[in-house]
Amino acid sequence: MNEQKLIDKLRLIERLASGAGTKGEEVAAELAKERILARLRSIEKEYPPVEYQFTMRDMWSRKVFVALLRRYGIKPYRYHRQRHTTVMAQLSKKFVDETLWPEFQEISATLTDYLSGVTDRVISQVLHEESTEAEVVGKQKMIPR
Repeated sequence: MNEQKLIDKLRLIERLASGAGTKGEEVAAELAKERILARLRSIEKEYPPVEYQFTMRDMWSRKVFVALLRRYGIKPYRYHRQRHTTVMAQLSKKFVDETLWPEFQEISATLTDYLSGVTDRVISQVLHEESTEAEVVGKQKMIPR
């Protein structure tokens, strides 16, 4: 998958998350964003925002999640001494469950697959043809103290 195909796929994910019905919209990305923002505003009336703590598995996931929050006008933050992979935000539970988290998971999985493929190709071309995981062997022997 090349970079343009990746961008197109991410835009499709956003259209699906917003409930867009047609694929051929010229301004689908902006319309999708507006639909999601409208959904967020209506949900917040019934389900007020509460503080959420999200723990990302790596910095790449955190970057994607923070960008997604900012896209919808939500201010991400973290407290002093929290890990860099922790993201705090004030959100409605319904918005998190029905829109934000499913969209994040799809985007994150798509980017992870893409980056994994690029990494494997670079490793095989520059370092070594085989980029499989290390072999798992028997139990580790304990060193006596």
